[in-house]
Amino acid sequence: MRHTHTLALSLALLLPFCGLSAQSSVWKVTDGQQTLYLGGTCHILRKVDFPLPAEFEQAYAAADSMAFEVDPAVLQDPAFAMRMMAEGVYRDGRTLKSVLNEEAYAALAEQCRKSNLPVEVLHKTKPGMAVMMLALQELTKAGVTKEGVDVHFGNRAHKDGKAVASLETADFQLKLITNLGEGKESGMVLYSLQDIGQISALFDEIIASWRSGDLDTIDRLFVEDMAEFPEVYDLLLKDRNHRWIPQIKAMLATEPTEFVLVGVGHIPGEDGLIALLQAEGYSVEQL
Repeated sequence: MRHTHTLALSLALLLPFCGLSAQSSVWKVTDGQQTLYLGGTCHILRKVDFPLPAEFEQAYAAADSMAFEVDPAVLQDPAFAMRMMAEGVYRDGRTLKSVLNEEAYAALAEQCRKSNLPVEVLHKTKPGMAVMMLALQELTKAGVTKEGVDVHFGNRAHKDGKAVASLETADFQLKLITNLGEGKESGMVLYSLQDIGQISALFDEIIASWRSGDLDTIDRLFVEDMAEFPEVYDLLLKDRNHRWIPQIKAMLATEPTEFVLVGVGHIPGEDGLIALLQAEGYSVEQL
């Protein structure tokens, strides 16, 4: 399972590096004077995945402020959930059956049957939203019912009075999900369904690689095969990572210490945040 991991864990929204030992998914980024902590997260977890690795607590304690893809408090607002449901369906007469080719629709219907989610329920649902719902259905069957690292620290930051910033807007993430694969819906659905039925069997490996910061395995699970669908790779990972770098650089130019938390799939790879920060001359040390 590769791309489906990213879709399920990031949307609920990626080469090894010498000298970085596998210890945790938290890194200390410095420019010689200023410090910033970068953490790779799982957006949803199981009860048994708590407590979180101690390195996350270490970085949180050292940070003056937090930065997330989007402030979790915004995403938890019921109004956002209502908007997602409204934006995630067709309102112009189109349906999944009319948008997808025969092969893609048949594959989607078969996975719906296996996931105990009647395909009729998804009749007017946009393909990106349908894939996410199926992935979440499989994750729920695997016991993945707890809010993840982002919500955990978002709630604590608001309670502790730490400033919270967002790297992108909730509107952007909303469109990211609901418009995923637009114009190439059938290919996106077929690609996403390749391994979706194996989510529960592979979730232990996902969590183990995340907890230990095993970049080789994270890269294999989340990114390696995404090159087969470059539009999704660019949209979900590459483009966003490159847009976040100037914001992270601006944080490193100021005195307060930030703890930046993003989906762990954004960390490894040639377009990952570690490589991009190292290319800018920053020192990156794994905790």
